[in-house]
Amino acid sequence: MIELIPHGTNYDFIGKWRWAVLGSLAVIALGLAAIPVLGLRWGIDFAGGAEVQVRFEDGVEASVNGVRAAVRDLGLGEPTVVRSEVGGQDQYLIRYLGTREQAEGETQNQAADRIQAALVEKVGAVTVDRVEFVGPKVGAELRSAGTKAMAIAWLMILAYIGFRFSTRFAPGAVVALIHDVVVTSAIWILLGQPFDLQVLAGLLAIVGYSINDTIIIYDRIRETMALRTSYDLEDVINRSVNATLSRTILTGGLTLVAVLALLLAGGPAIFPFSATMAIGIVVGTYSSIYIAAPIMLILERRFGETAGTAGKSAAKGAGKKRGGKRPKAARA
Repeated sequence: MIELIPHGTNYDFIGKWRWAVLGSLAVIALGLAAIPVLGLRWGIDFAGGAEVQVRFEDGVEASVNGVRAAVRDLGLGEPTVVRSEVGGQDQYLIRYLGTREQAEGETQNQAADRIQAALVEKVGAVTVDRVEFVGPKVGAELRSAGTKAMAIAWLMILAYIGFRFSTRFAPGAVVALIHDVVVTSAIWILLGQPFDLQVLAGLLAIVGYSINDTIIIYDRIRETMALRTSYDLEDVINRSVNATLSRTILTGGLTLVAVLALLLAGGPAIFPFSATMAIGIVVGTYSSIYIAAPIMLILERRFGETAGTAGKSAAKGAGKKRGGKRPKAARA
């Protein structure tokens, strides 16, 4: 097994958990403060809107900025334009939120006709390949379903950790997962990016990734607690985190490399998912150490048996020293 961290390393992670929590709270506060300034942007999947995929004829010089400028003049708000290459030919996906004209009865095909006419006039000959529309009601239902899926995942994980370890381990794991989703969302808001189904898929993937790392650390903590019941619990957790540190760095680092490859080479089509995952892997690794483990420490000290067992062991040892047989006096 590859060991990046030398055996016997005992860095004091748990001693820094309060500073880590303050850092997380600061990021969350910045995200909340940014909502009135930047706004909470919903993608077409959640807010409703349309996607129009177009393909320009050969010889037409088109660009993302040119297509966006042509569509912006139609009163469609701030459209998103994504360029992709299919079969050696450039295609452009134009996404925009629901408009006033659609609310007054304009159909998606009529809006697509206006887009096509504007592109022909300002860019060149173009063909509309596909038109899709998501109504505001459907968007609200998707938003609600996404929230329910996240809540169900948290509850199921809470039950599994409680069964797999103990009820004192479970809350820390779930709080860490909630922390991962909230902090990643706060960073996403600060970046000014919209929330859509790709972002939701990324957040759910983060939940699965983060709980795996937390379970590994929890398992080592449980093993160490069984072997070193007379040790201070904080020292037990530190030893466990340090013992799994090589595995944590290798797993997180290699996963991050794969996600960064998607982020850099995957193009705009999968940018929301890959960017969300890249942020979440870092946050999830950090939370397993600085959020899940300290919460378990607090609950174990307050409600667990470890502290009492350690205290009894210490008291018993002290009693033996005081009440043991005295050595016989040497004969003259």
